[in-house]
Amino acid sequence: MKLVDEAEITVIAGNGGNGSISFRREKFIPLGGPDGGDGGVGGSVWLQADENLNTLVDFRHDKMFRAKRGENGMGRQMYGKGGEDTTIVVPVGTVVHNIETDEVIGDLTMHGDRLLVAKGGKGGLGNMHFKSSINRSPRRSTPGDEGEQRTLRLELKLLADVGLLGFPNAGKSTFIRAVSAATPKVADYPFTTLYPNLGVVAVEHHRSFVIADIPGIIEGAAEGAGLGSLFLRHVQRTRLLLHLVDMAPMEGGVEASPAEQVRAIEHELRKYDPGMLEKPRWLVLNKSDLMFEDEARERAEEVVRELGWTQPWYMVSALGREGTWPIMLAVQSFFDRLREEQHDV
Repeated sequence: MKLVDEAEITVIAGNGGNGSISFRREKFIPLGGPDGGDGGVGGSVWLQADENLNTLVDFRHDKMFRAKRGENGMGRQMYGKGGEDTTIVVPVGTVVHNIETDEVIGDLTMHGDRLLVAKGGKGGLGNMHFKSSINRSPRRSTPGDEGEQRTLRLELKLLADVGLLGFPNAGKSTFIRAVSAATPKVADYPFTTLYPNLGVVAVEHHRSFVIADIPGIIEGAAEGAGLGSLFLRHVQRTRLLLHLVDMAPMEGGVEASPAEQVRAIEHELRKYDPGMLEKPRWLVLNKSDLMFEDEARERAEEVVRELGWTQPWYMVSALGREGTWPIMLAVQSFFDRLREEQHDV
């Protein structure tokens, strides 16, 4: 499953420094001549791909990036210092479009790839360059060139990191609304979600992941019932599954108990691809707000015992956003550990 994550930014390279008008003035050298140095080149703006990022969510607020201008030239033929470049870190797989020309500037496909998106201006010439046989004391220099300025559209096609499993009306769309900026359709009837919804969960700056609301899987999905085989293929690509279950008393025509719902979906996963059951899968018992707290806790523990569940499990109210954020923090920690293990190998 791919999500096109987009952002628009403005990049402004630094102007070049101005050339200097200066004359050599030393004792016993009355005709020292011009010695004005050139201005420094302006800093450029680069994009650099980083495999530790997987969304463009940080560019919602950071939309303008500037590089430093070059310093002006000085006397004694001293050149101005070049402006410092600015490097913008983006996820691997970011495609860069120039909005003014509607052209693709580049595609950052590998970790560490760098792309020049705005070139710094050249430094101006000092008056030492304009000395001639007929003009021994030129009072002429040139200003630095302006740095390039561009408005860019960054486009990222993402695989979802987390997939939400569950029967129709288990509360997956409500859950994804509670933890991300996604706004899927939510209603009190089954099959509200007809297409996968994806949202970016930003835990903090440069720490985020993509979560997918997979439409409800029904019995026979592995054979293509409903839209089952399509959605199971999406689940296959995620790295972590959150299995949402309606733990409230029977309602909405759902006759299976919470444990039976879990086993039914496990059956479909096993038929489609047995390896999918080996994925990390956490149990999320939803709709705890429809019961008294003690009753909800007792029912949750009963479901966990009946399933013999050994992986992490949580009790939440997605509608009331109760208990949802601790799960997101745990998910982010899970991915952080994965990255550390990959770097240690």
